[in-house]
Amino acid sequence: MTTDVTVVVATRNRRHQLLETLARHAAPVIVVDNGSTDGTPAAVRAAFPDIRVIELGRNAGAGAARNAGVGAADTPFVAFADDDSYWAPGALERAVALLHAHPGTALLAARVLVGPERRLDPICPAMAAAPLGTAPGAPGPTVLGFLGCAVVLRREAYRRVGGFTERLGTYGEEALLAMDLAAAGWNLAYVPELVAHHLPQPDGRDPGARTRVEARNRLLTAALRRPGRVVLGEVVRAWRAPRQRAALVDVARELGWALRHRRPLPSDVERDLAVLEHDGGGRPDHIADTPTAPGRTAVAAGRIDG
Repeated sequence: MTTDVTVVVATRNRRHQLLETLARHAAPVIVVDNGSTDGTPAAVRAAFPDIRVIELGRNAGAGAARNAGVGAADTPFVAFADDDSYWAPGALERAVALLHAHPGTALLAARVLVGPERRLDPICPAMAAAPLGTAPGAPGPTVLGFLGCAVVLRREAYRRVGGFTERLGTYGEEALLAMDLAAAGWNLAYVPELVAHHLPQPDGRDPGARTRVEARNRLLTAALRRPGRVVLGEVVRAWRAPRQRAALVDVARELGWALRHRRPLPSDVERDLAVLEHDGGGRPDHIADTPTAPGRTAVAAGRIDG
């Protein structure tokens, strides 16, 4: 077990899945509970007395939960996992070694194997083929996105950029963090030798509501960081997709906040995003009205699996 990295697991009402995956992490774990009503916190404390459990008391969103976990960690690196995912043996130790060896890298995106059949998540080949190449001194191809259940970060870099923007809640909130790390001068790299397993199961959540939130967060992220032409393009994209159109109303309510916190990206980061978007960048959401899996956005904008 490595002691240089803490696994932060955000959870809500998935007690049985969480209890199955927690024992598989070969590192200290912090569980952050987003107001579960199924007895998750008590069950974790009973089964794993050495695991720290933080109860937020409400559904504050994945970003807020992860921020709380990172704030409670005291290791130089943190790894995120979902309650239905776990890190493969040896992955965290290797991630620690790579981050020690590459001080300019803040984030390592791992290869994700999905389900008991361990099929490769289709975003992984896209990250491997990302057209930005491998930066000098980086451990793998440069990306500007990641999957939330398969990432290891430098804790100080995460804290310096402010972590996740909690106003975005859950679904697509990772895009802004990826942009902010790159804007701060950090490298983000895809390292396929690191492996995370994801075991998604039907959860009964409303896919239409999720699609609306994802579209809202994509639009707000553009308003916070991207040029006007990109914002306009996202508005048009949402308008043309009936399942996303309602997000425009949500964004209108939040537009004042977004404009007050607007901080355009440095030109080099914006240029790299444009390259990824022009190339396709592994975008799984190129069909405007097709719901994506929970929390999925483009590689170019931080596509994740939450």
